[in-house]
Amino acid sequence: MAKRLAHLCLVVRDLDTAVSFYRDVLGMTEAFPFINKEGKQYGQYFHVGEGSFLELFAGEHDARDDRQSYRHFCLQVEDIAAEVDRLRKAGLTVSDVKTGTDRSYQAWLEDPDGNRIELHQYTPDSKQLPWAM
Repeated sequence: MAKRLAHLCLVVRDLDTAVSFYRDVLGMTEAFPFINKEGKQYGQYFHVGEGSFLELFAGEHDARDDRQSYRHFCLQVEDIAAEVDRLRKAGLTVSDVKTGTDRSYQAWLEDPDGNRIELHQYTPDSKQLPWAM
């Protein structure tokens, strides 16, 4: 049986732009690059926290289609109001913080490829809390 979600993999149109976004804007730590036989980087692995990773590969992809199964991924943060403020000051469009139906705080933004990202902070009433700690 699964122990945890180990990583999420995204295809990105411009690897340098995506690496900069996830490293410099969202503050993820570069774990290791993927390098081909010719010495060219074609992907990047990021450490998100604890045993979670994000994997990026350069490539083409179709325009976003809300009928596809992928909708977004979610990043847990310590202080969602501070993160929203920081990201807005960096020039990103981020939604206002609201309480979701799971009783957790959430705010939304997109990466340079249009992938939706949920910022998430637990509240004392969050439905996930029994499993999250």
